[in-house]
Amino acid sequence: MSNNRAPERIAGPAAPVPTHLGQGTAIEQSRAVAEVQAAVVVAQQCPRSITAAQAMMRESCAQKGLAERAFYRFPRAGQTVSGASVHLARELARCWGNVQYGIGELRRDDSGGYSEMQAWAWDVQTNTRSASIFVVPHKRDTRDGVKELVDMRDIYENNANNGARRLREAIFSILPPWFVEDAKDRCSATLRDGGGKPLAQRIADAIKLFADRYGVTQDQLEQKLGRASDRWTEHDVAQLTVTYRSLERGEVTKDDEFPPPRVTAAEIAAQAAAPSVPAPEQPAAGEPVGADWDDVEVAQPGSAAGQ
Repeated sequence: MSNNRAPERIAGPAAPVPTHLGQGTAIEQSRAVAEVQAAVVVAQQCPRSITAAQAMMRESCAQKGLAERAFYRFPRAGQTVSGASVHLARELARCWGNVQYGIGELRRDDSGGYSEMQAWAWDVQTNTRSASIFVVPHKRDTRDGVKELVDMRDIYENNANNGARRLREAIFSILPPWFVEDAKDRCSATLRDGGGKPLAQRIADAIKLFADRYGVTQDQLEQKLGRASDRWTEHDVAQLTVTYRSLERGEVTKDDEFPPPRVTAAEIAAQAAAPSVPAPEQPAAGEPVGADWDDVEVAQPGSAAGQ
């Protein structure tokens, strides 16, 4: 006799459900739902104009203030990584229109030493969304090794820096690549133009700026660019501008960009093997300096010189 009865499904423990929902939480949930619905309706009623978006982007990228913050530099595995910054990503999202983005801290575990965060970007008009949930350890890489972060401000800044990097990639992933590349080229052109200043003046200003602020010499700048200052081009000055802004924002350090000269083992061995030069003999007390004994008249007893 066959048993056709379906097997009983063993139910696991039910997910905890809050028994009480505060008034503030309920209001915030309703507001968030209404805000999303309103954004979709506005995007459908007021679709973006590609021509207007391009015009706004070109006007923004022509401004020196944005161009100087449009790129970043930071060291990684002995090399320097560079690219478009989160500042440029946010500006392009504004110019493109109907784009929402943000960073959220989902959970912080101080005992475990990490935070769970989310970065997202959403094109409301095309319903294209990019989101990533990631874990940020409360640690920081230093030259002396990994440093544990315990100060609340250090943890906040560490989370914000890691969130900004993910946000940058999320925004760029929903924007058209041609739109982003056009913006990067125009920002680079603005940096090369330098606000209309002659190239010689911009070179002199860059040398003085690095010397006054970070104590970087002209020789160090020339070694970094690989040519003398009188042969620098607009691109070289633009590269120095990006480096200076990265130093100001703490993305790189002076030693990363301008490492001190290192003494090799061969140089140490050569210096040790070099013959030592004996120090010149010092005259004895009372001995005339700069004269030979043959030229000195010695007083004899009873002579006029000895009287």
